[in-house]
Order: sequence, then structure tokens, then C-alpha cells
Amino acid sequence: MPTLTESTLRVEDACYDAVVGAGDYWIQELAAGQTFRIVDLGGNQAVDTLFYSATDTSERYSATDTIVAQGNIYLTTGTVLYSNLRNPLLTITADTCGRHDTLGGACAVESNQVRYALEKRHMHACRNSFLLAVADPLWDITKRDITANINFFMNVPVTPEGKLTFEDGISDALKYVEMRALTDVICVISNCPQLNNPCNGYNPTPVQVMIWNPEVD
Repeated sequence: MPTLTESTLRVEDACYDAVVGAGDYWIQELAAGQTFRIVDLGGNQAVDTLFYSATDTSERYSATDTIVAQGNIYLTTGTVLYSNLRNPLLTITADTCGRHDTLGGACAVESNQVRYALEKRHMHACRNSFLLAVADPLWDITKRDITANINFFMNVPVTPEGKLTFEDGISDALKYVEMRALTDVICVISNCPQLNNPCNGYNPTPVQVMIWNPEVD
């Protein structure tokens, strides 16, 4: 069952606050101990997200290791996000949506052709956004490093036959998910631009990203 948990952090205490437009990308380093929140401003927006170790980007979020460790294909409060080296990267500390997808992957121009229609190829996709986000050599992330991502707020049920279906979202406006970095990480977001996907209500909308420094005793 989804675990709904409110945050205890105050908005006015955030050290970083930005809005990521519909279809845009965002990349930022998070220091160990910082807390990171994504707010679904309009509701039912799909937020494709990747995490990398800031010290060695060949170590990155692993859907497989995360699913095996928690025994669940969905993410919610208490989930630890593991790397491909089985090291903990972040832990979800608050979640007012209750369930997030880690199987559906990121849309691409190629998959849009297969899933929707040949004439959809020209439409922007999350994989394009990821590539734009990491284009600066500063990040030491390349095309080959873009692997299976998290889809925060996205609703991808699994049928009894083991198939994935892309359904209407279960999030509402101002729902959020919050996580604490357990080590220094780089976060990359593609705020999904797709107009063909029911997971964002066929209407991509902005999301808010916020960061808090650890509390000092």
C-alpha cells in the first residue's frame, strides 16, 4: 500500500527553489545530507529522473538493485535508491503522492514512433532532454550513461500477464516527493514533454524543485 508522509521542512528554509518548465530539463549536484523535493505543481506530471554519484558518474541509480533491495517495483516513503554498485544514494523521506514508477523508462523519438505513430517522431522526448542536460563536459556524463530512470508521479501498472500499461496519473496539484541524499549525487530531470501520454494528462506542466541543507543542532 502507498505510504503517504508529510514533510516537516518549512518552505521558507529552503536554500534553493526553482521551477522547471514543461518539457525542460534540470541538473544539479546535491551534497550528502541535503534534502531534495519535487513538487507536482499542476498534477499528473511525469518527472523522469536520474541520479549519479558526484565523485564517479559511472556509479548511478539502478532500478534493478533498488527493486530487489525493497522487494517492490514502486517507490514511496522509506524507499532507498541504490546504485549499480549496490550503494545507497538517497532515501525517500516524505511522499504525498504515494507511488512512483521505476519500470516505464524515458520516452524517446524512436519509442514514440512505435507507441503512437510515425508522424510523432519530430516531437521532443525525455531522452533528448537528458542529452541536453549532460552536454556540458563539467558533469562527466555521456549518452552511454543514460540508463533506466525513475518516473516520479507516473502511473505505470503491471498487468497479471506482466505487461506495463501507461495510465492516467494518480497525483494531484501540489503533491510532492522528498528525499535525502546519503552521498554526494548529481540529479538530472527531464520534465516530460509528451503530449501523447495519459500519465501527464496529455498536458505537460511545470514542476518545482527545492533543496534544504541539513539541520544543525
